[in-house]
Amino acid sequence: MLERIREGSQGPWAMAIIALIVLSFVFAGVGSYLTSPGTSAVATVNGEEISAQELDRAYQNQRAQMESQFGESVAQLFSSEEYLANFRRNALDRLIAEKLIQQQATELGLRVSDEQIRETIVQMPEFQFGGQFDNERFQTILRQNGFSPTDFRNYLRIQMTQNQLAAALTTSAFSLDSEVELANTLQRQTRDAKYAVVSADAFADSVEVSEEDIDAFYNNNIASFDTEEKVKLAYVKLSVEDLKSRVSVDEDAVRTYYENNLASYGKEEERRVSHILIESGDDVDAARAEIEALKAQLDDGADFATLASENSDDTFSAENGGDLDFITPEMMDAAFDEAAFSLESVGDISDIVETDFGFHIIKLTDINEAQTKSFEEVAGDIRDSLLYDQAMEKYFELQNTLAEIAFEVPDTLEDAANAVNLPVQETTMFSRTSAPESVNSPAVLEVAFSPELIDERVNSDIIEIDDENIVAVRVIEHEPQRTQSLDEVRESIEASVKVTKAQEAAEAWARDVASKVRAGDDVSSLLSEKSVSWETAQAVARNSNNLASAVVETLFTLAPEGDGNIDVATTVNGDVAVVQLEGVNDAPVLEAELGNSLKERLGQMNGQRMYEQYIEALRSQAEVTVAESI
Repeated sequence: MLERIREGSQGPWAMAIIALIVLSFVFAGVGSYLTSPGTSAVATVNGEEISAQELDRAYQNQRAQMESQFGESVAQLFSSEEYLANFRRNALDRLIAEKLIQQQATELGLRVSDEQIRETIVQMPEFQFGGQFDNERFQTILRQNGFSPTDFRNYLRIQMTQNQLAAALTTSAFSLDSEVELANTLQRQTRDAKYAVVSADAFADSVEVSEEDIDAFYNNNIASFDTEEKVKLAYVKLSVEDLKSRVSVDEDAVRTYYENNLASYGKEEERRVSHILIESGDDVDAARAEIEALKAQLDDGADFATLASENSDDTFSAENGGDLDFITPEMMDAAFDEAAFSLESVGDISDIVETDFGFHIIKLTDINEAQTKSFEEVAGDIRDSLLYDQAMEKYFELQNTLAEIAFEVPDTLEDAANAVNLPVQETTMFSRTSAPESVNSPAVLEVAFSPELIDERVNSDIIEIDDENIVAVRVIEHEPQRTQSLDEVRESIEASVKVTKAQEAAEAWARDVASKVRAGDDVSSLLSEKSVSWETAQAVARNSNNLASAVVETLFTLAPEGDGNIDVATTVNGDVAVVQLEGVNDAPVLEAELGNSLKERLGQMNGQRMYEQYIEALRSQAEVTVAESI
């Protein structure tokens, strides 16, 4: 089984899963998992904790992805406490599933070699420049996200090990030929229909809305007439980016910085190495004996590439005579790294090196010497860096001034704004879910809607939006949350009730037509009364866009014969259709190319279903405890 899992983990699905995990976490700040202190656990999975910090990070990542995909419409969803609670719980369920898979992968003895990790890092586009891996870019991005190279490799090792199992499960699923044929029969079948569509507007004049109807609607939907609490803010915003225009850097400073930091502008030495790996497995002594025998053959003049191809347990590099391409310091396991960079000349072969993955013999095949970038190459970056440093220095200076004056003169922001030479800006009235971009920060909103600022009308303390932006605010207008009176919403209620009653009348009319058709009665007079006529549609497919989706869905629920061949469908715009099935057209013979594509899609669906069922089975057997506060 382990061999099948390893094979599954090497396919394109595995790489896709790994890429998604790396992209969605690394640059969303997952480094804080490794660098920040732990907090109380929100769940335990077989004794292993999931911290509140992990849950918050997962929640923020998933919410950001939704906001990026769907825009401002997501804000309304998250204004619902029930939706928010369900969303956080779903995020926790995903973390629990990941923990279960990680534990199972460890129990099965799955692991990822240093070479696989290195290959993944080298191929990540975020670390490339000009189509090639750029170690300086790699180091910079890791620092920005709170990683050291070792931390990042460890994190990646956990994720890749976990996803060996996930990828093996999803890629090992398949579909039977009979399933493909059945899917083709159902998906590509078409139907002939007769239908008549009546607009609900045709019944609007015949319905009446009573005072009792209005009262009932108001009382039954009272929560929908609640207004949101709103505020209008005055604020002073201090930004590092804006302060760059107030500072300057001369060329002498740029040159001096370059000369004082020459080591920072060097390209690290790169070494191309090959290796032979013998995994230690359960029998360490046997593995040691095997690697010693190989070392003896090398000492006697045996060809390294041949021995690697025939004996190395690293199947990837073995195909190329053990070649691992170029490596840089700290890219590999510490013991491997030390041995590789202690070899003096191209062609030198190391002694036996032991790592967590087994025993290695390393051969140095090429060296790219360290290089230093010229002043002209880096002057622009240095200038930007020094400009940023000066702006940050100014930022902290003005931050203190802004905080002091805003506190000392609490009933206006004008004095504080003048002290830092910034304008006092104002927002429009807004609720928690409609905040303008300039103040749309959880920290700002929490303060803006606090009783202190609303009741006392004082300046806030300095609020940190992020590392480079702060703001001081005060409430200048406030509208409390309230329930609108019936008189305020009477017109909208009357219109809504009228639409509903008209649609109900249209549905009743349509069902009467369908009933008479079943009975064999002539319905032409009923149709003409509403200026409606029968229309036909031939060879309607399940994914047809030529008819309303509700009509298509209803058509494919009808029976070819008997009373079940006619029904009523209500469209999204409120129109009502009487739909009658007139014929069923068999699916065309499945072509080979389409059959292969359909078989692959069904296999993927089965794989996803298998993965979900596997998670459910693991959870049913696990000891999972979730905090009551979740």
